[in-house]
Amino acid sequence: MIDVHHLTFSYRKEAPVIKGLNFSVQKGEIFGFLGPNGSGKSTTQKILIGILKGYRGDVQLMGNPPGVPSKEFQKNIGVLFEFPYLYANLSAIDNLKYFASFYPKNQLSDIEEVLGMLQFKKEYLKKPVSSYSKGMRQRVNMARALIHNPKILFLDEPTSGLDPSGTVLFREIIQRERQKGTTVFLTTHNMMDADLLCDKVALISDGEIKVWDRPKNLKEKNSERLTEITYMLGGKRLRKTIGVDEIEAGILFPHDEIVSIHSKEPTLEEIFIRYTGKELTS
Repeated sequence: MIDVHHLTFSYRKEAPVIKGLNFSVQKGEIFGFLGPNGSGKSTTQKILIGILKGYRGDVQLMGNPPGVPSKEFQKNIGVLFEFPYLYANLSAIDNLKYFASFYPKNQLSDIEEVLGMLQFKKEYLKKPVSSYSKGMRQRVNMARALIHNPKILFLDEPTSGLDPSGTVLFREIIQRERQKGTTVFLTTHNMMDADLLCDKVALISDGEIKVWDRPKNLKEKNSERLTEITYMLGGKRLRKTIGVDEIEAGILFPHDEIVSIHSKEPTLEEIFIRYTGKELTS
């Protein structure tokens, strides 16, 4: 669904902000594009959705360059921007009716059903967007991306501004989209979202992809094969870190009771720092 080869981009005559990117996303995959602010994530997404031109390299979405053919391309992609663009003086319903007017009627979902799925508060359906919290605006923005049942969904920091229950809800909705066969391009620096959702992730820094693979594979490749054991001995709760090989040989150290055993595989954020030397909060 998405094929990118040697993608390079510069703003005016400045140094390249995107430096020879190569990656592909298959139909029905959730692909995580992960990196700190300023790494080139949003620029890459803007190229893919046809906003930015003048790039070098080969970019194909559904077999064509971004934006080609125009009407077919636009009706097959859905976009959630990090900063919701909504008409503040219009209600959620009126905003979505306006955006829905750009798509074929037989492609559209029912507006109130989509907002209901997103747990939007009914008492605000006809109130102006200016009265909404950030989390409520994010729900309307997600509804805008989903209303026309796109084949490719571009999500830029989709859980930004949401409380924990809203974050879980959005993750469930994104997973349901994948089950429908929707391809999802997820731009984020939220490693928890990426770890729980993505089939593959690309770690980008300074306009370059440092590595891309399945999250599980990245963890296994970068694991030191350690486990942390919590145990009781003489009425005290203690912890000990040992290698996996030692576990396979049996728990030989003194203990009265084993409370828990946890693998100490690295997190995606720790892996990102190993490959780039940068914190994701930068």
